[in-house]
Amino acid sequence: MTMTRLAMSIRRTPMFRDRTNAIATIVLGAALVYAGYRFVTWGVLNAIWSLPQDASSQACRAIRGEGACWAVITERVRFIVSGAYPFAEQWRPAVTCLLFVMLYAASAVRAWWRWPLLGLWVVIPASAITLLRGGIFGLSEVPSEFWGGLPLTFILSTIGFAVAFPLAVALALGRRSQLPAIKGLCIAYIELVRSVPLVTFLFMASVMFPLFVPQGLTIDKLLRAQVAFVMVIAAYIAEVVRGGLQAIPKGQYESAASIGLTYWPTTILITLPQALRISIPSLVNTFIGFFKDTSLIVVIGLFDLLGAAKAVIVDAKWVGFGVEVYLFASFIYFAFSYAVSQYSQHLEHQR
Repeated sequence: MTMTRLAMSIRRTPMFRDRTNAIATIVLGAALVYAGYRFVTWGVLNAIWSLPQDASSQACRAIRGEGACWAVITERVRFIVSGAYPFAEQWRPAVTCLLFVMLYAASAVRAWWRWPLLGLWVVIPASAITLLRGGIFGLSEVPSEFWGGLPLTFILSTIGFAVAFPLAVALALGRRSQLPAIKGLCIAYIELVRSVPLVTFLFMASVMFPLFVPQGLTIDKLLRAQVAFVMVIAAYIAEVVRGGLQAIPKGQYESAASIGLTYWPTTILITLPQALRISIPSLVNTFIGFFKDTSLIVVIGLFDLLGAAKAVIVDAKWVGFGVEVYLFASFIYFAFSYAVSQYSQHLEHQR
């Protein structure tokens, strides 16, 4: 018993804790250095970056386990990024991605937060969809079934978030309403949607919805998936906005009432802007989450970035090289998510 107490007392001493932390840091550092060395050896030094045109993947299979085969990326990058879009027209998905990147970049400049920016959020997505679909200005028409890759990820996440945001604000305000009917409807919608997986809504939009429309009426599958995303995103953002509204001190409402402001001027001019600033981290987290959740549309036969990547590794030529393909897709997801999260932190410091 005495020895046990002695051992416990030694563990509580600052010297013992410092030494333990130092040993743990050294072990962790050594493990990271070794992992980095192994990755550089596998992914850079022993890697195969390209293969001759129409060559088989035998050279890559010969070094499998010792070096990466980035030739699968260099050969199939256009399919991963653009999906099954016609090869001769793949400049259109590339321009679409560029348009969305430009929209994000313009939105990141705080000095441009004016009404014209809101117009860009309408014009650019509409232009991107028009460019992908074609049928005008001499562009060949491409049905949405052939859209895929990164443009489809941008469309579902960006348009879904932009359309769902005002609906979410209305739901958040309705949930805090003093009118029982409006409050009850908003609570029922939010709780019902948040309790059902997104994949269920996608399945219902793709399979069940056509059974309830008049015969002969067809609605584009991508549009149905987009509506499902809007419905789900709105419910999650509504709870984020409601949390921001609850964080506003009661004195803000009392001060507004003391100068004669009614409900709507108080909400629009005072409480809602503060609530949205408070909610920036959670809003960004929600957007990043749904940006990655676009991969679920594979269950209804549409292929976003990850779906196109999966389609590559089932090709007989590239079976067994999924690590390289998934690393490439992961890098794209990480780069976009990291950029958005870093900007949100910058925005928080400026508020």
